[in-house]
Amino acid sequence: MANAVEIVECVPNFSEGRRPAVVEAIAASMQGVAGAALLDVSLDADHNRCVLTLVGSPDAVAEAVFRGVRTAAGLIDMERHQGGHPRVGAADVIPFIPVRGLDMSRCVDLARRVGERIARELEIPVYLYGEAAALPERRSLGAIRKGQYEALKVEIGRPERRPDFGPPRLHPTAGATIVGARKPLLAYNVDLATEEKTLADAIARKVRTSSGGLPGIMAAGIEMKERRRVQVSMNLTDTDVTPVQVAFEAVRREAEARGVEVAESEIIGLVTLEALLDAVRHYLRMPGLKAEQVLEARLLALLLEERGGGAE
Repeated sequence: MANAVEIVECVPNFSEGRRPAVVEAIAASMQGVAGAALLDVSLDADHNRCVLTLVGSPDAVAEAVFRGVRTAAGLIDMERHQGGHPRVGAADVIPFIPVRGLDMSRCVDLARRVGERIARELEIPVYLYGEAAALPERRSLGAIRKGQYEALKVEIGRPERRPDFGPPRLHPTAGATIVGARKPLLAYNVDLATEEKTLADAIARKVRTSSGGLPGIMAAGIEMKERRRVQVSMNLTDTDVTPVQVAFEAVRREAEARGVEVAESEIIGLVTLEALLDAVRHYLRMPGLKAEQVLEARLLALLLEERGGGAE
């Protein structure tokens, strides 16, 4: 039997969503690494943030991501950065996700190796989170980003806030970077037809796990000035436990109870086919729908078979 092909996904989040040229430069710096492919670039002006999706062999993806961090450090100044999304640095968070042929432990090793390199070569302090966390209290992004860039700038020298790699001080422009390993996550936002941020905050508290809401949901209220709306911004950390349609309906019910309608919703970055099919099964009452019934999925499976990609 042939060895399994190792494919890892990385979804780096950079603190820039208002200057397309900067995002393009970061994306360009990640391209050209053999064995890594840039699948998606999503940017949002209100969040002032972009999310890129890379897949490929572990070493190639690690190299491509490092190049992106190096570029971002030279183009993004956190002293001037403002946006709706929590952040501590130019390359704010870099998660590695197992896709095929490797397990979570390999992603943990990869995250720690990349984090150490960022700290050593770029002198950017690095925190480890998720499955790669060196400290239990740092498994959560929220714990590391408490108070955001402004608070970390003051508190980074304290023992409890010292980075896992690099100097106990922020980089002059790039701030800090958080690197980790996790399961696939769905970034899902629901826009409300109102400009009252307190309402979005209240709904976020109702639905998120940490406040006693649904399991596997991180949520926050965000002001969307350009759209003249507010948003319940969510990370669904396990769509098998809380599918996207369940999260949507929870937000919709809470909004309607307060006399507000949902304007629209959006997915940031990529989503698995199974998560979308699950929503279709729910809303069309079609429990028997299978991935094999999707034309593009069948064509992809055929191509992988022809190229030997199905060998384990």
